Amino acid sequence: MMLLPDFRVRQRDYLLEISRAITEQLDLDEVLRRILRAAVSMLAGQVGLIALRDAGAMRAWASYGVNPALLTHFEPLLTDMSIDDDGSLLIPGLEQKLERIASEVDLRLRQVVALPMSVGDAFVGVIYIFRAYGGSFSLNDRRVLESFADQAAIAVHNARLYQTAERERTRLEAILESSADGVMILSPGLKIESFNRALSRITGWRADQAIGQPHDAVIVWQRREPGADLEEAVAGGWPTLPSDNRPASTLYVEGDLRRPDGTTISVAITYAPLIHQSRLVNIIANVRDITHFREAQEAKSTFISVISHELKTPVSLIKGYASTLRREDAAWDPATIQASLQVIEDEADRLTELIENLLEASRLQSGSFKLERCDVRLDQLAERVAVDFRTQTAQHTLTVDFPPDFPVVQGDERRLRNVLDNLVSNAIKYSPGGGAVRIWGQARLDEVLVGVSDHGVGLPPDELDRVFERFYRVNHDIARKTKGTGLGLYLAQAIVEAHGGRIWVESTPGHGATFTLALPRVSRRTPAPP
Repeated sequence: MMLLPDFRVRQRDYLLEISRAITEQLDLDEVLRRILRAAVSMLAGQVGLIALRDAGAMRAWASYGVNPALLTHFEPLLTDMSIDDDGSLLIPGLEQKLERIASEVDLRLRQVVALPMSVGDAFVGVIYIFRAYGGSFSLNDRRVLESFADQAAIAVHNARLYQTAERERTRLEAILESSADGVMILSPGLKIESFNRALSRITGWRADQAIGQPHDAVIVWQRREPGADLEEAVAGGWPTLPSDNRPASTLYVEGDLRRPDGTTISVAITYAPLIHQSRLVNIIANVRDITHFREAQEAKSTFISVISHELKTPVSLIKGYASTLRREDAAWDPATIQASLQVIEDEADRLTELIENLLEASRLQSGSFKLERCDVRLDQLAERVAVDFRTQTAQHTLTVDFPPDFPVVQGDERRLRNVLDNLVSNAIKYSPGGGAVRIWGQARLDEVLVGVSDHGVGLPPDELDRVFERFYRVNHDIARKTKGTGLGLYLAQAIVEAHGGRIWVESTPGHGATFTLALPRVSRRTPAPP
């Protein structure tokens, strides 16, 4: 039996439908629906099925005229198939499989037409059309069906390529958006085409504001390390096209970037050209926030400078006094010897304190900072601190002011003593004219406060938070003349926070300062900061 007569009139419409699917629609599911609808109509079928090759196996992707829950019954048609030399599809036992399927799904299916879909030598899948009657096809009918299957294969192939490209695009966008580094894609004319979330955070520009802008409108340097920026490099001929299978050279620019709000941020940008067929397609810019790296470098330089200076003085004094005492041409009286030995001992103590502070800072960095907790009476601890410091100064009056029955806290007594020692020592250092230094306490419902107040030079408002930074020294003439590493308050804050407490400073320049620490009355075991 030949195809229905009206097919000869409508065959162009069917092929046109597939052509439209190729050119108009790239959604795979919609392409399959169009192909199946046209195939079932063209062959006057009752049921249609399209199976596609997926990861080496055949899988049903679209169906027509049958409940999807019954598709498992059609699986015998998806196995044991092959393509012969002339491109025909071979399915062993096709008639028996059809009878069993018809019985299981309770449909009158007498014939199945299998149209293999191939693009070149690549087998794409099969269109199955099930009819309620049998029939044969003329040579012209077969050619039309083959043309239909070829067009359908192209439509499926294009849709799958688009699906793969879309999946890769979505994955690339997800990678770019989740990247911790800023990523920017530029056109050959240096216009911004893509701008990820991290770059918005770094630069202060929203993506919708930046896209379409010239590169130099967004990347504005406040200060730049020596070398060319992107615009200067491009004007000088960068990038040169790669040769001898060598990749194109990248461009590295580092400096301080000016943000729209006027603030700056330290960044390093690596520009990589994307070249295809000897033509520049895009420039990919990777932008990294190096603020912490810069701070670490500065801290390292400060550390070396401070430690070198702090070590040099006591070592020089110890060596000087020891050399003097060893002179064979001098006879020192006992008082001179005792005074010299006292200087040596004091400077050795300074070295010991410096080394201990460095070790404590190292423990903080490594996470091995541990507290040895016990009951601590802060009022008695403050009194011992005052007694010790009264012997070291005749210009200052140290007072201790705690209410009766001051609560006992759980803490590391040695380290809390270090905190009070540091606060009182600073109060004396920065009160060169003398005056009162008061150690006081106050009990609250859930915490206790301990403070050290002085009447010294005080602190400017912009330095109240920075005094707790590692190696930070107050920008003041007295500070520059005062010995110290800038570790004391950094360690004090770490110790207090390790106890679950907090520390802060209040000050008015010229009217002294008050450092206050708050500790919980019921211990909140808080891990030491990293």
